[in-house]
Amino acid sequence: MNTTSIQQRKEAILAKVYQNGQVVATRLAEEFGISDATVRRDLRALAEAGLLELNHGGAQLRKNLDYSFISKSMRNVESKRAIAQIAAGLIEGGQQIFLDSGTTCFHIAGYLRGKKNISVIVNSVRTAQELYSADMNVLMLGGQYRPERMDTVGPIAAETLAKFRGYRAFIGCDGAGMEFGPSSIDIDSAHLFSQAIRNARECFLLADYSKFESPALFKIADWNNISIVITDQRPPAEWIVFFEQHRIQILCPENPNLNTV
Repeated sequence: MNTTSIQQRKEAILAKVYQNGQVVATRLAEEFGISDATVRRDLRALAEAGLLELNHGGAQLRKNLDYSFISKSMRNVESKRAIAQIAAGLIEGGQQIFLDSGTTCFHIAGYLRGKKNISVIVNSVRTAQELYSADMNVLMLGGQYRPERMDTVGPIAAETLAKFRGYRAFIGCDGAGMEFGPSSIDIDSAHLFSQAIRNARECFLLADYSKFESPALFKIADWNNISIVITDQRPPAEWIVFFEQHRIQILCPENPNLNTV
């Protein structure tokens, strides 16, 4: 089985643990059509990564762990991959980019392998680890480390980010409103990504279709700071009109190139 399918299986297992609180190894083996030994190897790898706890017969949620990032990473995985693939197609060798610490940008990293001489600014340890390549120049922001999210935020991260200019920013969001703009459920991330957008020469907003339903609590940016929206399917008609009025291009799987929908 190839690496991608193994990763997808681990994500599916973790999703079941998150949804049900625990899983039984023999049932997972039957469901995925693999051996008990393979399931236990997957569970052991997830436990070593600190994402769950092994128990007799399977695994369960870790106690006292904030599952907000894990929960987000399990939602709309195929949509995030579709968005990430389009975004990665816009990144060429020799460019400088910023990838936020969200789960969609994490998927972008996997599509960048093989591209030459790209400088990537990140505040996510998880994304930095995914960018393993001799051809990648990974610039990791310091600051307050959040182990449950595996990222850095706060004034030190912001101070470091202030030293960078001329990059292209790829930013995800938890919600979007026509009046409010793209937004996040996390105030620290919203603050840092807002600065990343202000310092960038161009910003790409990554948002699956569900994000257009309602804004989140903390504003990330005004729409006039967004050049291109990359999404998993054609947005609602009122949003298409809104983006046209604000001269924001839309990219989605049916229209993956830099032109208007």
